[in-house]
Amino acid sequence: MKTPARVWIGFSLIGLCLATLPFALAYAGTAWVRIANFAILYVLLALGLNIVVGFAGLLDLGYIAFYAVGAYVYALLASPHFNVHLPFWMILPIGALVAAFFGVLLGTPTLKLRGDYLAIVTLGFGEIIRIFLNNLSRPVNITNGPQGITRIDPFTFGAFDFSGRDYVLGLELSGPIKYYYLLVAITLLAIVINIRLQNSRIGRAWEAIREDEIAARAMGINTRNLKLLAFAMGASFGGLAGGMFSAMQGFISPESFVLVESIMVVAMVVLGGMGNIWGVILGAVLLSFVPEILRWTVEPLQRALFGRLLVEPEVIRMLIFGLALVLVMLFRPAGLLPSAVRKRELTS
Repeated sequence: MKTPARVWIGFSLIGLCLATLPFALAYAGTAWVRIANFAILYVLLALGLNIVVGFAGLLDLGYIAFYAVGAYVYALLASPHFNVHLPFWMILPIGALVAAFFGVLLGTPTLKLRGDYLAIVTLGFGEIIRIFLNNLSRPVNITNGPQGITRIDPFTFGAFDFSGRDYVLGLELSGPIKYYYLLVAITLLAIVINIRLQNSRIGRAWEAIREDEIAARAMGINTRNLKLLAFAMGASFGGLAGGMFSAMQGFISPESFVLVESIMVVAMVVLGGMGNIWGVILGAVLLSFVPEILRWTVEPLQRALFGRLLVEPEVIRMLIFGLALVLVMLFRPAGLLPSAVRKRELTS
């Protein structure tokens, strides 16, 4: 199926906006560029989860586990923990493949589960991974337990000396803006993959499974393999994002991959519009930037109105944030930019 021209026009506009965004944010300080970096990571996570939830209709509440797997793969292969310092362009694909393997591992025993039952199992899987990361420090110290892994190598371009395990003539990405453009390039590639998948035979098969799995099986669609493919593809996006997160932070611990993070990514997909790539991107951007904007405005507003701090800004921020989500779900139940199929389902 040929991709409509308007899709590529939208893709080009998003690419142009992302290319110029750091120049606009630079006036507000590099902190906002760093926030933009994390927003792009969330876009990548949301795109991966959208394959599982939006395209194939498989509710996954433990998606953050794949993010953790990718982050720890990068940390273990690019830190003094095992004294391995492979280049990032080797580790990121490895992390994506390992995460895809865990996606298949999760998908295999859940093939016959749907709805709430699938959500509960995936939720448990996410917690199991976090608990493993917390406890794999004895008798062999693999993850360093709750202390996490430090001194993780940043992204570095250049030749790699395998004998001395060091970079030669390398260019290290150390600033938020330098990371930003690499993240944008990888995310734009992920968007292209999503567009091609959605308009492919596989994408239409996923949509058939989402709408009616029994009818899809009757039409000859191999629902088992396609479900596993959805889990693997979605997980690989999470693993890729985890590797980039690990390199940006320079430190990771199991507490970075709690259930709240998983719920946040699900909320991005639902808020933006399940199954709609542009809606998912919008949801990820809004849920990344709006809480930070509220964080910076709630406290000054209280001091300006009352002369002192009445309520902790974090409490008010979460209340406003939660109220906004409730209103959106009441008045836009299919999301801000719903897919055409889902919109017809809710209006018919």
